[in-house]
Amino acid sequence: MLVITVRHVTTYRYKQPVAFGEHRMMLRPRDSYNQKLLDAKLAITPEPADVRWVHDVFGNCVAIARFAGRAEELAIESVIRLDHSPTNALDFQIEEYAKRYPFTYGADEMPDLLRSIERQYLDSEREVDRWARQFLRQDGRTDTSELLAAMTYAIRQDLTYVAREESGVQDPVKTLRLKSGSCRDFAVLMMEAVRSLGLAARFVTGYLYVPEDRRSERIGGGATHAWLEVYLPAAGWIEFDPTNGIVGNHDLIRVAVARDPRQAVPISGTWTGFPSDNLGMTVEVEVTAVADENAAPKTGAKARKSRATG
Repeated sequence: MLVITVRHVTTYRYKQPVAFGEHRMMLRPRDSYNQKLLDAKLAITPEPADVRWVHDVFGNCVAIARFAGRAEELAIESVIRLDHSPTNALDFQIEEYAKRYPFTYGADEMPDLLRSIERQYLDSEREVDRWARQFLRQDGRTDTSELLAAMTYAIRQDLTYVAREESGVQDPVKTLRLKSGSCRDFAVLMMEAVRSLGLAARFVTGYLYVPEDRRSERIGGGATHAWLEVYLPAAGWIEFDPTNGIVGNHDLIRVAVARDPRQAVPISGTWTGFPSDNLGMTVEVEVTAVADENAAPKTGAKARKSRATG
């Protein structure tokens, strides 16, 4: 078990004082049996007139800040500390009827899973469909866990990671054609592929812990990270990170889940001023870990400055 600390600072700068509208922040991790939040601090400069906390439709914790007055800079600093218990790859139980694909979700679960099975992007030439079906065995029913693992590893091996400064997500068909994308692009590609097979999938945003001995292997440290979860009967929502070829939650710190990536933006808000006033945004993320409360810290991904996340 690791005690992981994440420091995440987002800074917006302007040529002259501007007014800030409402800002929504999804920075507080989700508590779970394999991820227990120990402490969370949120500091905002200039100090908001009001901050309130709500749970969204997915159960994510959202801070909503409102401001009075103007400023040339807005800085949002989140520091979280949590117990993280990694699960081994493919070490999860699945209902007997779902161990082989294809299978059908139970009548009691299907109504709640339908929106997570629906496709979100057009695929008129069925390119994503064909890509997904190459992982199905031709000589009989496919092992479900092997199918999802093979898809995860294929994206890691066959596509090139490229950090993109633009906001939003790349169309999955474009990702396939370019054979490149960011972590959020890879997550959405696999989500759409899984959904094309009739399985429920959802988008996850959070952080990646990169131990010193895995720096050459892990991609996406030093910024927010994105991956996906697939729902499997009896196992529940299982995590898959196609950017790094991770099956399970190993090194993944879950903050928010959503049916669509647009519902899981870490920070969103408005400001009032001239378009030319905007000098840009920087993001700094540092993830460290200790084996227990008394151990010396192990440094993970160092902080970096960027205009957008992976």
